[in-house]
Amino acid sequence: MRIPVNLASQPFRRDRAILIASAVVGAMMIVVLAMLISLALNERALMAGSLAETDQIERELQRLSAEQNRLTGILRQPENAEVLDRSLFLNTLIYRKGISWTRIFADLESMTPHNVRIISIRPQLDPQNRVFLDMFVGAEGTGPVLDFLRKLEGSELFGATAVQNSLAPTQTEPLFRYRISVSYAQKL
Repeated sequence: MRIPVNLASQPFRRDRAILIASAVVGAMMIVVLAMLISLALNERALMAGSLAETDQIERELQRLSAEQNRLTGILRQPENAEVLDRSLFLNTLIYRKGISWTRIFADLESMTPHNVRIISIRPQLDPQNRVFLDMFVGAEGTGPVLDFLRKLEGSELFGATAVQNSLAPTQTEPLFRYRISVSYAQKL
């Protein structure tokens, strides 16, 4: 039988594996720190370039705003105001004439169910120069009109719809009639 006897004043410690692992982890942390420092310096350089570009764009914007204000001041002078008002009026007329009836009818034809009749259409422009259609539609029941409204709202060309009012059938007009407003995305 062997009895282990340690004659040293302190027992032998097995720390070599822990010391080597600590040294490896420390070296890896130094490498990661170096990478983070290089990334931070790189980001700082990129940010300086972006700030320089932003400053240049802001200076250009200020210059263009000053030029626009100067030209607007010239156009607003009494002798030029009449010409400006006339050109704005003519541009508005030309823009309104750009609405294509053929495209309106073609787009509505693809959306309208067979049992819905379009009684009247009136295209209009809102203050933001977006086209919307004010329409009267008729059908023998309310279901086809609801299908029509769903198709309009689900379309890429037409947007939000609003039913302004509805009229029940009479002896002279056998259809349910609805006044509908719908936004229309026709490119002018």
